[in-house]
Amino acid sequence: MTFSAPDTKIQAILAAAWAGFSAYGFRKTSMDDIARGAGMSRPALYLHFKNKEAIFRRLVESYYAEAAREVAAALKGEGPLAPRLARAFAAHGGETMEAMMSSAHGMELFEATLNVAGDMIEEGEAQLQGIYAQWLQEEAARGAVVLTADADALGRLFCACLKGIKHTAQSYDGYRVGVANYAALCAQALTPAG
Repeated sequence: MTFSAPDTKIQAILAAAWAGFSAYGFRKTSMDDIARGAGMSRPALYLHFKNKEAIFRRLVESYYAEAAREVAAALKGEGPLAPRLARAFAAHGGETMEAMMSSAHGMELFEATLNVAGDMIEEGEAQLQGIYAQWLQEEAARGAVVLTADADALGRLFCACLKGIKHTAQSYDGYRVGVANYAALCAQALTPAG
């Protein structure tokens, strides 16, 4: 997972925290574990973050910043509609989804995300919905897609369905297949009649 932070110390902290959370779960990972993984003392870690919840929130913020960049880039890319949607929907989950679903502590990490950063999830999902809606409006304006509903409603639907796939997938491979199938279905529904 890539962490966007202007400071290399912050990047090291986020990488160490993610490694700890993935390996040991949120509850069992301590500030000492994170400091050790980042190659710094615990007091030095506290100069950057007041607790592991603050670090976790920064991870969620980093995830959504990366997802927004990648989703927008995939949608604006060249090529047919179906592969662009497939790339965008895959970017929506990104590397983080694979890491969480492959971790023995994945369910705990999903719970921690909701408990520690629920407000950030709402903001991040709203941003992604906005990216989808704007793209849909632009594509409809140029005649590349036919909207079956309001662009904002479709953006919300994209995000809701992707969340449903995430919560019902039994494995990361199952998640990937579900996302690809959903992209194909959406592309078919949005493609203008020839």
